[in-house]
Amino acid sequence: MMNSLLGAVESGLIYALMALGVYITFRILDFPDLTVDGSFTTGGAIAAVMISGGSSPWIASICAMLGGFVAGAVTGLLHTKGKINGLLSGILMMIALHSINMRIMNSPNVSLLGESTVFESIKPLVLMPIIVILVKVLLDLFLRTELGLALRATGDNQRMIRSFGTHTDNTIILGLSLSNGLVALSGAFIAQQSGFADISSGIGMIVIGLASVIIGEAIFGARTVFFATLAAVLGSIVYRMVVALALRIEWMEQTDLKLITAVIVVFALVVPTVRRSWKQKGLARKRTLEIVSGAEQKQIGGSL
Repeated sequence: MMNSLLGAVESGLIYALMALGVYITFRILDFPDLTVDGSFTTGGAIAAVMISGGSSPWIASICAMLGGFVAGAVTGLLHTKGKINGLLSGILMMIALHSINMRIMNSPNVSLLGESTVFESIKPLVLMPIIVILVKVLLDLFLRTELGLALRATGDNQRMIRSFGTHTDNTIILGLSLSNGLVALSGAFIAQQSGFADISSGIGMIVIGLASVIIGEAIFGARTVFFATLAAVLGSIVYRMVVALALRIEWMEQTDLKLITAVIVVFALVVPTVRRSWKQKGLARKRTLEIVSGAEQKQIGGSL
């Protein structure tokens, strides 16, 4: 049981980088980016091929991140310059990346068994908290810069930010690039942790990323950028722990993972809505009682 939870925390920390990437597009840009399913695999493919070819695992991880950065930039160009719908742009890039990833790996999977990885001398539970905290802090600092504020404003109201002379096309491309760069970095680390890169490893990653962001916000809140990025990180860990516990149920199997993910996302979306609805009804009922009470007091005063 304890080993299962530790493994969930370990995976959650690696997937937290992907959750931060999804947070950029989903919450900041309000962009439905499905490129994630392809760029995650791209990161793992680039890292695995370079490492098996004798490159340093750190250089391979950085190149994987750059690969994701390029994939996100192409999606942004399709949307902003090609005037293609945002959702469709992501789908097109995701489909294209499937073939590109096969070209990179030259086979459905690439093994890293016996190869040197970033986790060879440092365990993931020691290394990943450092990397995740560093990425989170850098992202928080970036989002407080002038360019970061423009990125946030673009997601809130593109028309308004254009009126101030900001090129929203550039900020959208930048946001998608950063997002998919982090996703690809996560894919590179997952490939090194698991010991292989697989062409199907990115399927459903966007749902997992959304689940992490939504769960984190539902549990920990997102009052400021600092707490929003922290919620994404913690949400990734909580999600992995919930999945690990769910798979320990006797009648649950490994093949039920996608179903578990869907149920978790639905639950995380419905519960806050129901809670908000109850709160609004309670306030409305309280207001009605105050009005009725005030009316009764006026009536009593008038009769006297």
